[in-house]
Amino acid sequence: KFPPQRDPDSRADLHSSSHASSHASLHPLGACATLRRMASEHGALKSTSEVIISLKRVRKTFGDQEVLKGIDFDARRNETTVIIGGSGAGKTTLLRLIVALEQPTSGEIWIDGTNIVGLSERALNKVRKSFGMVYQYAALLDSFTVLENVAFPLVEHTKLSAAEIKDRVVDKLTILGLDPSVIKKFPSELSGGMRKRVGLARALMLEPPILVYDEPTSGLDPLTSRLVDDLIEEMRDRFGVTSLVISHDIASCFRIAHQALLLIRGRIVARGTPDELAFGESEEAREFIRNAGVDVQNVRRVAART
Repeated sequence: KFPPQRDPDSRADLHSSSHASSHASLHPLGACATLRRMASEHGALKSTSEVIISLKRVRKTFGDQEVLKGIDFDARRNETTVIIGGSGAGKTTLLRLIVALEQPTSGEIWIDGTNIVGLSERALNKVRKSFGMVYQYAALLDSFTVLENVAFPLVEHTKLSAAEIKDRVVDKLTILGLDPSVIKKFPSELSGGMRKRVGLARALMLEPPILVYDEPTSGLDPLTSRLVDDLIEEMRDRFGVTSLVISHDIASCFRIAHQALLLIRGRIVARGTPDELAFGESEEAREFIRNAGVDVQNVRRVAART
C-alpha cells in the first residue's frame, strides 16, 4: 500500500515540480531568424526545435528589489546547461521561474515550445511534469521505503495499479544499477551513492524531458562530487534528457557543461563553454573562476563537446 499523496520534501514548492547557455546559436541566415521571430509572435515554437528552454527579457521583482534583471538564454536539447553564481545571485529565483513555480514580472519563458507566462494553474501543472527535480541530498522521505519514495510521482499523477507502479519502480532502479531488493529499505539504510540513484529514479518516473539539479555537489568531497558529475552525464546520455544544473561548483561546471552561464546580481554577465568563460573576454567571469581556486586546465571533462 502506497502512502497518502503528500509532498515528500520540506522544500515543498520546488519539490512538487519533480513529482509531478550563452545563447544557443540560431541559424546564421537571416531568413531563419525571421521565421523564428514570426513563430514566437504567433505564440508557439515547434517542440522539435533544438531549443527546449528559452528565456527572453525575464525580470523578477519583489517589492522594490529587482532580483532578475533581463535574463536571456537558450538551453538546447540533450545538452547540459550549468548556471553558476555565488550566494544572492538570483539562481534560486531563476530556477523557480523556469520550473513554473513562480511567474516573472515581465518577459517570456518558453518550455518545449510553449510560453508558460500567464498560463492557468492547470496548464502550469502540465508544464511542471516536463521537469524532474534532483536535490543535493536526494530529498527522500526518511519514513518512506525506497519503493514509496520512488513511486510517489506515479501515485500522484497516474491511475496505475499498485502492481504496475511497483514494476515500473523496480525497472527504473534496475536500469540505474540498484538491486530490486532495495525497494524494501529505508533511506537511512542506503549509502550516499544509492540515495542519489534513488532520487534520480524518482525524478525519472514520469519520463520528463528535462532534469533539473539544484546544487547537486554542494558540501560534497571532491571524489563524491566527481561521481555525481559522472551520474549527471550518464543520465543525459542514457535517457536522452536535457540537464539544467544550478551550482556554484566551478570544477563540476567544467566537467559536465556544454554551456555555462554566470549569474551575478541578477544578470547573466558571461555565457559560453566553460573554457570561454575562463579564458574569454569577460573579466567578471575570469575573476569568478580564479577566486574559486580551481585548476580548470586539469579538470577532467565528462560531457562530450559537440
